[in-house]
Amino acid sequence: MTGSGGGPLFDLASVHCRLGSVEALSDVTMAVGDADFVGVVGPSGSGKTTLLRLLLGAVEPTDGRLDRRPGLRLGYVPQVETINWSFPVTVGEVVLMARPQSGWRPWTTPAERREVAASLERLGLAGLAGRHIRDLSGGQQQRVFIARALLGRPGVLLMDEPTSGVDVRTRHEVLHLLSDLNAEGLAIVVTTHDLNGVAAHLPRIVCLNRTVIGQGTPAEVLRSDVLERTYGAPLEVLQHAGMPLVIDRALRSPLEADR
Repeated sequence: MTGSGGGPLFDLASVHCRLGSVEALSDVTMAVGDADFVGVVGPSGSGKTTLLRLLLGAVEPTDGRLDRRPGLRLGYVPQVETINWSFPVTVGEVVLMARPQSGWRPWTTPAERREVAASLERLGLAGLAGRHIRDLSGGQQQRVFIARALLGRPGVLLMDEPTSGVDVRTRHEVLHLLSDLNAEGLAIVVTTHDLNGVAAHLPRIVCLNRTVIGQGTPAEVLRSDVLERTYGAPLEVLQHAGMPLVIDRALRSPLEADR
């Protein structure tokens, strides 16, 4: 991981981003600091993936300012649902895809093989380097792509919907792993549509719908007024076991509504 160098890792001030004729992001102001763990939530088309692409440097702001800490190493984990599982590739080969493209060669050095083995062992995947990626469970597949992102020792990990399409058990496994990595000092930014399963468990949330509607702790952000402005729908927030629970009012039964 990269060490702290003073100032935030990312600092966005009144950032606009236009993709073709569409303004995907408008007047976005936020920052990500050392060891932050941030969840970005919002409806489909709200600009969550565009925000990640801005942080990665894949697209540039059309207006405003985006400062990235000099020398910051980035790790990126795409949506697992976008992966072509029929492609014949092993776990170890997937991790090695993180090698720098300059001077790429078809063979691996002993040092690289040791680094891959250490990365897989760190994530509970020891001994699986030779397995086909499609033969793993959903949770194991997600860990493989995290291992790939960590191979370059990033200072921040950017993840697009890391729990999309997985079951509850896998979701908890991924959240527990990310919490452990964050506790070791790794800054993490994740996008998610899962307000109750993921966002409520993160220390900091950014509500996004092309612009930042609200940001702060779950208690500060998961409120009916903020969520209704974010999603454009009536949402209610209850407290369950000390945690906020978001409910779509339109889906509540008449009996629940009368309580």
